[in-house]
Amino acid sequence: MYTYEYERIHVYTGRVQWATNKSETKGQREIINRRAKEGWRYVGYIPAVQMGTGTVVEMDLIFEKEM
Repeated sequence: MYTYEYERIHVYTGRVQWATNKSETKGQREIINRRAKEGWRYVGYIPAVQMGTGTVVEMDLIFEKEM
């Protein structure tokens, strides 16, 4: 049997040259590495908060551990 935990991260959205949008996540690698050291396995993500345009603003990283 597996147990799951979720950790929410924010996706930073900003303006870049030529008036296009740029989205970037920060800290996800550190979170995944920390969880791996604790015995968790990264299995994916779920968009948790989206703007009306469909742009993801927050997402939940999903981790599992066999019990």
